[in-house]
Formats: sequence, structure tokens, C-alpha cells
Amino acid sequence: MINLIPIEERKRMIKDFYFRFFTVLFIILGLSMVVASIVFLPSYFFSIVKKNSVDQKLEIQKKEPVPQIDEETLSQIQDLRNKLSLVEKAETSKFSISEKVISEIVSKKMPDIKINHISYENDPVKKMSVKINGVAPSRERLLLFRNTLEQDPLFSEVNLPISNFIKGSNIEFYLDLIPK
Repeated sequence: MINLIPIEERKRMIKDFYFRFFTVLFIILGLSMVVASIVFLPSYFFSIVKKNSVDQKLEIQKKEPVPQIDEETLSQIQDLRNKLSLVEKAETSKFSISEKVISEIVSKKMPDIKINHISYENDPVKKMSVKINGVAPSRERLLLFRNTLEQDPLFSEVNLPISNFIKGSNIEFYLDLIPK
């Protein structure tokens, strides 16, 4: 098909097309901004009213006198402070010794010895102690495990009751360690 429109006219038509296109685009953009602002205005006014009411309540509460604290409340506050300080002290010294002790026990354990339970006691009357429950395949392996723990400088005392040696194999043992 032959194009009968001259080049000058074609350029003018393209310019007119882009002019109409951008005009329509800006009109749609402007209308959508107007609609959006109309939609958001109620929320904006509602938040302003709510902020003002909260500010008024705050001012009213600031003007009210602070009630005097009675003796019972003071004792409860002091009791709560004591409990919190006790918990904070326990939290700071929580695992400093026990992590070393448990990692040392696990590193000294032989592959054929199974440890079922490790408990850590910190009794103020007695010394700190670590109790180990487990199963050893033989008396010799249990004695070797005990000797290995006795030679460790981290433990001052290793107690293995003689009753653990009653069975000859698959021995359920109970070890009591006292760390230094």
C-alpha cells in the first residue's frame, strides 16, 4: 500500500499523537491523585482527632497528683527487687563452671561408655558436685574412665561406689565428681 501522506504531515500527526497521549496521561494521573486525596482525607482527619484526644488525656493525667505509696507496696517492691537481683546473679554465673566440667567429661569419655545423665548440683552446705549416670561395657573400661577423670586437674575428687562393680558387663554406673 502506498502512503499518500507527505512527510511533513506525518511528523505533525506523530507530534499530535504524543501530545494527546501525554495530555490524557496527565489528566488520568491528576484525577487519580484527586480521588486518592478524597479517599484518604477521612482517615487523616480521624487520626488528627484521635491524636488530640490522646494529648488531652495525657495533659489531664500529668495534672493529677501522684498517689503516695503505702508501706505494703514498698515491701512488695523491695521483695520483687530482691528476687530480680537473685535471678540476675544466677543468670550471670549460670554455666561458667558447668560448661567447662561437662565438656571435660565428654572429652574424657571413651566411645564404648554411654553417658545417660549428667546433673550439676550447687548446694551451699555441701560442695558443688557433678553426678554422672551411664553404662560401661566392662569393669576395666569403667575403672579406666574413672582414672582418666581423677588425673584431670579440673576435678578434686572422683567417687565411684564399689556397688558399681557388682556386674561384670553392661555395668550401670553412678559417678560423683567434685570440681575444684
